[in-house]
Amino acid sequence: MPSQQLLTLCQASLPSKKRLFERASEAIAQSFDLPSGAIYRELLGREKLGSTAIGEGVAIPHCRVDLCTEAVGCLITLDHPIDFSALDDHPVDIVFILLVPREANQAHLDLLSHLATMFSDPAMRTALRAAQTTENLRQLLLNGGDS
Repeated sequence: MPSQQLLTLCQASLPSKKRLFERASEAIAQSFDLPSGAIYRELLGREKLGSTAIGEGVAIPHCRVDLCTEAVGCLITLDHPIDFSALDDHPVDIVFILLVPREANQAHLDLLSHLATMFSDPAMRTALRAAQTTENLRQLLLNGGDS
């Protein structure tokens, strides 16, 4: 994913999944001129199908939408973990929201696979949790954990 299609929010104070989706939708809408309400509804609808938590405090809410023409990502670290109904029962404090064009099936799967692999690395999770600025988060993500 090109760096210009990536947002980061560092140590955000968002007490619930609902508030997280609201804030992320607002940030994505503002940065990419997309409708925040539609983004929010798509994220909520996807989450109702089943938790997007992948374990170890990480979630990757994702959906294919008609709203965008290329993939958009938003990495958020939280100052306090929130419940995401994860299979491992760990609350989530690292969230990567991924929106891809509806017709981009393979790109969607490829990006999800790449993200899941990256977030399965304990050193990457530790580095993301230690990041203190949005720019540091961005560099960690773009450099695969090496800031």
